Amino acid sequence: MCILGRSELTKLVEKLKCIYPFDYHLLDGDGYVLTVKEETTLNYLEHKNLISYEVIFTPPSYVAHLTAKSRYGRLGLSFLNAAKVHSGYVGRLALELVNLNNERKAITIKRGDPLMHIEFVERSGDPAPYTGEYQFQYMTDEEVRMYEELLTREFPTIYTTETLSKGSRLRIRVQ
Repeated sequence: MCILGRSELTKLVEKLKCIYPFDYHLLDGDGYVLTVKEETTLNYLEHKNLISYEVIFTPPSYVAHLTAKSRYGRLGLSFLNAAKVHSGYVGRLALELVNLNNERKAITIKRGDPLMHIEFVERSGDPAPYTGEYQFQYMTDEEVRMYEELLTREFPTIYTTETLSKGSRLRIRVQ
């Protein structure tokens, strides 16, 4: 198992839209920095789920790991999610945050601000893609169709039209 470097991550994004939309300027070291969909302010001790601006697809032979940008940790923003994105997952991420600022000040995250590192790690063994209730969450119908076509074309033995259609019907919708 190894973390994909910049050149390999870029190839994966170009081929499989692992990050969509993708901004080359948000590549950071061996990963990518996710941004949030909407500006949000968290008051002291407030918990909110922030939705990533980017759609993430973790191909069946990969998992992804998340780490918070240290600039927000220094302000007292704490990241509550498990730090993993399952192989086979497609959707926007719900980033669970709480404000633990020592001075009890509000923390504002603006749309487009770099918030969370994501790194893709190759996994070994048979694929066991994610099929849970959060598949395709917060995606538009157009984005879902784009990924359904990509998945059935690139991974026909793993993804069927039937299972993908079920996931898209049951998804958490764009707000």
